[in-house]
Amino acid sequence: QVHVAESGGGLAQSGGSLRLSCVVSGRPFNSLILGWFRQAPGKEREFVAAISRTAARTGNADSVKGRFTISRDNAKSTSYLQMNSLKPEDTAVYYCAATNQGYLGHTIYRDPSEYDWWGQGTQVTVSS
Repeated sequence: QVHVAESGGGLAQSGGSLRLSCVVSGRPFNSLILGWFRQAPGKEREFVAAISRTAARTGNADSVKGRFTISRDNAKSTSYLQMNSLKPEDTAVYYCAATNQGYLGHTIYRDPSEYDWWGQGTQVTVSS
């Protein structure tokens, strides 16, 4: 059984920073493609960032480029989302997702339907 657990959410001021963590167990971590998504009240879940198995490739949504950085530490079975220059519009529940679909080391997915396992989410609130 795969377990995905996010942590690190909370309240930040506009312009501030937060770092989210995602620990995944139940599958070899280096076999997993990882993604971060977010969902604000009344809105659909949207892609934030993704990272390939080897970390050779990452992808970000246009809305967070230059501000958010995704990374992974395979030795700790953990992915991180470093969020800088936060804006009130970044307020949402942030979800970590994982999949072991595909076989290329540089594959990433932006579509939430490509992911098999999800965490319960962590709330991020940015005040103006």
